[in-house]
Amino acid sequence: MSSIEKAYQTQLENIQKKTGKSLEELVSLVKKSGLARHGEIRDMLKRDLGLGHGDANTMVHFALQTIPAFAGEEGDKPEADVLDEIYSGAKANLRPIHDKLMESINRFGEFEIAPKKSYVSLRRKKQFAMIGPASNTRVEVGINMKSLASDDRLIEMPAGSMCNFKVKVSSVGEIDGDLIAWVKQAYDSSG
Repeated sequence: MSSIEKAYQTQLENIQKKTGKSLEELVSLVKKSGLARHGEIRDMLKRDLGLGHGDANTMVHFALQTIPAFAGEEGDKPEADVLDEIYSGAKANLRPIHDKLMESINRFGEFEIAPKKSYVSLRRKKQFAMIGPASNTRVEVGINMKSLASDDRLIEMPAGSMCNFKVKVSSVGEIDGDLIAWVKQAYDSSG
């Protein structure tokens, strides 16, 4: 089991402890709500159960995978499956970079992981980072932070880009204190 899968399982266990409900009871609650849209279900779980945004989002992903009518809908694949698709073929060798980044970022606190077709978006109230392979040899980390101290590794993006900065990472060894500090600043300012 990867560190991401372990973190996902731990988060589901914590949701059960916080709510005093089993996963089956939580899925049943989602079914009985009659809601179908991800955001509506998430907001209901936040309102009715007092869950934080990240926990409610994780619970929606779990519930929508469990409920047969929703299973397999685009955007609701299990995160591990999406990552297997993103880091497949010639890009498979980049997965350890992604996993190491996420291991560090998971220590920050609660946030939502929104898998896309070719990257994952990391969000609190707004997106603070994006991680995905830019080529067969490197991962790019997009960082949403208006101002960061100047550094040769930080590439400022043009106005209107999805992120303010990006950092190219070609090996696990390039994941250092500076990179994690930049992502942490963006995390802190996003929520």
